[in-house]
Amino acid sequence: MSTVKSSPLAEPPSGDAVRRAGLLEASLAVFARFGFRKTSMDEVARAAQISRQGLYLHFANKDELFRATVSHACAASLADALKALAADGPLPVRLATAFDEWVGRYVGRFAADAADLMAAAETLAGTLIKDHEKLFLDAITTALREGGVAAAYKPVGVTARQLAENLQAVAGGLKHCCETREEFQERMAVAVRITCAPLGK
Repeated sequence: MSTVKSSPLAEPPSGDAVRRAGLLEASLAVFARFGFRKTSMDEVARAAQISRQGLYLHFANKDELFRATVSHACAASLADALKALAADGPLPVRLATAFDEWVGRYVGRFAADAADLMAAAETLAGTLIKDHEKLFLDAITTALREGGVAAAYKPVGVTARQLAENLQAVAGGLKHCCETREEFQERMAVAVRITCAPLGK
């Protein structure tokens, strides 16, 4: 089993944490449908099944809500990806599942109106997405190194980090050209099998 560590959170989430997570999941769905500019606090409140005033008790404005939503999405994706890497099973399966948790879960969720979300994230969330992506790539790099894949590529001068970054680039491309999560899973699994082919598994 890989020594890649899963999320450090050992305590089960409190009721407040569960409610907040549900609110942020509802917020994510609304931002994914309408984009940043067209999303309203009223729409998020309706989706979360709370009053507008209740939503404002949690978040002062839409910018603050959006930052919290991005943070929640990144943290949840990373936690599930790390859990997949730390699980028992063949390395190609663990890698493919990790990329599905990190990228695949968002395939097909964003409407055309949501094209402004990345620009909003760069403005309002700072380096949050890049920081989480680095942690994800660190974990993928470790898994490739510990699984023996990196050693197989060493004679041709390819590092574990380069392999991880290449798989991340493939995942990013597939996110934009796949219509469903299932299609992403199938095609990402092929990319992972190609990368892991030197293991003969």
